Amino acid sequence: MSYGIKPLGTRVVIKETAAEEKTASGIVLPGAAKEKPQMATVLAVGPGTDEVKMELNVGDKVIYSKYAGNEIKYNGETVMICDQRDILAIVE
Repeated sequence: MSYGIKPLGTRVVIKETAAEEKTASGIVLPGAAKEKPQMATVLAVGPGTDEVKMELNVGDKVIYSKYAGNEIKYNGETVMICDQRDILAIVE
């Protein structure tokens, strides 16, 4: 499945998951109190380079660094392009 953006090198296109509306104890959070999520789904991956192998796949759920990447608007939605090294973990 092609997303329409083909990242270069070791870059990936990710889309943030929705922020939690409630805490674990059931308290509803107002918009300003919601913490920016650091979990996302991988939408597209670059080919990697000779030095760095691409370890991510489309559809992976990942945790990324707080200040990673650049947000862009594409086809009416906000996505982020970041480097593979900004991805901290794959969620299984």
